[in-house]
Amino acid sequence: MIGRALVASALALQFPLIPAAASAAACEPARGTMQVGESWAQKRLDPKRVWSLSTGAGVSVAIIDSGVDLQHPQIRLAGKADLTGTDDRDCIGHGTAVAGIIGAQYMKGVLFYGMAPGARLLSYKQTTSEREGDPALLVNAIKSAADEGAKVINVSISTVDQPALKAAVEYALAKDAVVVAAAGNVQKEDGTPVPAYPAAYEGVLAVGAVNQSGALTDFSNVKTPVAVLGPGQDVASTWPGRSYNTDLDGTSYAAPYVAGTAALVRARFPSLDQAQVRQRIIATADGATGGGKGAGMVNPMQAVSAILPYEPANAPVVAPPPASPLPQGAVAGVPPVDHGAINLALIIAGCAAGLSLLVAAARVMIPMGRRRGWRPGRAE
Repeated sequence: MIGRALVASALALQFPLIPAAASAAACEPARGTMQVGESWAQKRLDPKRVWSLSTGAGVSVAIIDSGVDLQHPQIRLAGKADLTGTDDRDCIGHGTAVAGIIGAQYMKGVLFYGMAPGARLLSYKQTTSEREGDPALLVNAIKSAADEGAKVINVSISTVDQPALKAAVEYALAKDAVVVAAAGNVQKEDGTPVPAYPAAYEGVLAVGAVNQSGALTDFSNVKTPVAVLGPGQDVASTWPGRSYNTDLDGTSYAAPYVAGTAALVRARFPSLDQAQVRQRIIATADGATGGGKGAGMVNPMQAVSAILPYEPANAPVVAPPPASPLPQGAVAGVPPVDHGAINLALIIAGCAAGLSLLVAAARVMIPMGRRRGWRPGRAE
């Protein structure tokens, strides 16, 4: 667990930082709650059931967002970088919630946990506001995450198309990173929706949002070419102040469910490249029809266990057999029938029976012979 005294890691030192801005502004994220139950999203995807196959162990997942609260007991960071030049605090709460959905640790007595608790979480603080922040920092963050070796990059931020952003995404894909991005939220006052970027770029795993009934949410952007769906309304996650938020809405919260699933798949199938991982997640999603729904709801268990005929033959696809409650050999099998032993037993039994009859006859005949003096009897 990263403690209070954690300083900027070597990861952060590798990144060019923006000149320090005034950081005296109040850092006051919305107040969270100390009580959290098992949300419908967690019940629906049931990540704990997948952990016997994969926890995402060793897979680096980059979270490009508003930072992550280092004090939360369920969050462990493997590295962090503040690209805003302010400080490490998450003054919005968004990045902390995204990190929790991806990789919050399991704690006894706490009903909330992340999709891939074994993943290595890397935080890239790219914004200090409720908006998407500086697109130039987004470009910098994507490239930096790819250079750091992140195998999954979660971008719960949307902006307009721009050459530098497209080049950054292509750079990350070439570095074998699965890029997962939110499809974007559309508000009624926004007018006609337009595709959101980087989700709309080719090769990106774009994620739309569904509600508890499984229907596409009103705000999920249907103009973005959605690949799969994730829970994105009334979901729960970790929050600054060692607390939780149980009323989160947005495609930006649907994306980390898919990013966590990508980490599970990458740990389970290390030989697959980013395109094959993306294809597996799409192929195993729960089917759906209609605009903005893609292949349907992400299915973590199918994603890590399904047998796909077009994948490498040496990829592990099934779970190992469960351990037997008894040691091997504790219960002996039925031995084969020994016909030779049976025949020998029958011969011995027959001989014994004949000998018994002979003894019985002798016991009758010998006394009779003695009384006659062993003389032959007379014929009548």
